Amino acid sequence: MIERTEYLEQLKRFKDKDLIKVVTGIRRCGKSTLFELFINYLKDNNIKDDQIIKINLEDVEYNFKDYKELYDYVNVKINSKKQYYVFLDEVQNVPKFQKAVDSLYIKKNVDVYITGSNAYLLSGELATLLSGRYIEIKMLPLSFKEYLSAFNTNSGKSWYEYFLDYMRNGGMPGNISILEDNPNDLDMYLEGIFTTIVYKDIITRNNISDRTVLENILKFIFDSIGSPISTKKISDTLTSKGIQTSNHTVENYISAFVESFLIYKAERFDVKGKNLLARDYKYYVVDSGLRSYLLGKKADSDMGHILENIVYLELLRRGYKVYVGKVDDLEVDFVAKNRDGLKYFQVALSVRDETVLNRELRSLQKTGDHYPKYLLTLDMDLETDYDGITKINVVDWLLSDE
Repeated sequence: MIERTEYLEQLKRFKDKDLIKVVTGIRRCGKSTLFELFINYLKDNNIKDDQIIKINLEDVEYNFKDYKELYDYVNVKINSKKQYYVFLDEVQNVPKFQKAVDSLYIKKNVDVYITGSNAYLLSGELATLLSGRYIEIKMLPLSFKEYLSAFNTNSGKSWYEYFLDYMRNGGMPGNISILEDNPNDLDMYLEGIFTTIVYKDIITRNNISDRTVLENILKFIFDSIGSPISTKKISDTLTSKGIQTSNHTVENYISAFVESFLIYKAERFDVKGKNLLARDYKYYVVDSGLRSYLLGKKADSDMGHILENIVYLELLRRGYKVYVGKVDDLEVDFVAKNRDGLKYFQVALSVRDETVLNRELRSLQKTGDHYPKYLLTLDMDLETDYDGITKINVVDWLLSDE
């Protein structure tokens, strides 16, 4: 198993804290494996098997018809003399699961951990019921550092070659064994993930009847990562191709894609006014491999936006809120915000051409503040400083400890 160190450390920090630990993320990104890693940690620290209760609610063995059956199943294994660790995987599969989770949480000797593959898990009743009583760990597919750790890097293959593979194949953890055994099977694996997400987390949950419209909207978004798009633009484009849809339908489908963690929406941030703007969002896909699967050969023709997508996800992994920056009539690719303030990032395949370099620097130069500024590229150059703007190779940045 690949050590998902950053996520594992979060679980360790919150162990036995009076909070429900909620791990969210797209299907097959490694949530169940994270639980296994954490359970191994518990066992290494003298927690006995009978103190650990783990239930995967996608397993037909656990076919609970409602929350009461789930609660009763767990409760019978608990007594008042020990501390227990309860892991409920894909808990949203149980009707009104919130009541079971809350009833277990209020027991003083039970530490509760749950996962879900849909953002609605933390909306509605659960959010109301558990307001202020849970911590959300937002899990993504493998970072490049995690991806690289799975391979023998003494094989003679360069980090750059591995990175090009990562750009094309993505970071779903199941990719690794397939790439080592038979890379030609990768599309079959990704198709299985995509179909499960589309049917279980989107079509069934949202009562969608037309998969053709859904896939065409999703292809449009996947093909437009890093570009500002509107629901009207999507609707008009599909209608012009003979696929009838409406702005309302497009909005509903995009909400479903976001809730299933298939795409992420980046809002626009006015750098000088320090406020959010209410239109022209950008969207990024959770995994470039899923994008390659859905778009086919067309996916390889836009390396600049794929690189931008990878940087966006890495900033999320590092705990930032990430926006697209607007400076007068120019754009900063990313404004990354945390409790320490802001950081600005511009992303480009190459800035060897002086005209391109000046264009990429211009928006960073116009921010009018002294927050850190970075220009990330694939150029194999030494780190360089342009009057306070740090130019760094993106692979070095991805492999760095911030």
